[in-house]
Amino acid sequence: QVQLVESGGGLVQAGGSLRLSCAASGRTFSSYAMGWFRQAPGKEREFVATISGSGRNPYYADSVKGRFTISRDNAKNTVYLQMNSLKPEDTAVYYCAAVASSPWSVVTAEGQYDYWGQGTQVTVSS
Repeated sequence: QVQLVESGGGLVQAGGSLRLSCAASGRTFSSYAMGWFRQAPGKEREFVATISGSGRNPYYADSVKGRFTISRDNAKNTVYLQMNSLKPEDTAVYYCAAVASSPWSVVTAEGQYDYWGQGTQVTVSS
């Protein structure tokens, strides 16, 4: 079983940046595709970004493309989400997720992920 712990959330002004981290415990971290999702109060959880186990094939939701960057350090069992040019619409709880997959798999569907962190709050003020 994989345990995931997010960190790095907080309050930031529009146009600012934050870097979220997700630390994973468990074996063979590189065998897991990792994803970031977010959920605002009263709204559905939505896909943000994903990265394959190998670190190749990053993929982003249109709403964050060009502003957010997902990366991973398999030696540290950690995935990151660098968030630049933040907008008030980015305000949400951000969740890290993991699923066992091939090194090249791109996983965008919430239902495909087996493991989830508890979330970290990101608030962007206007």
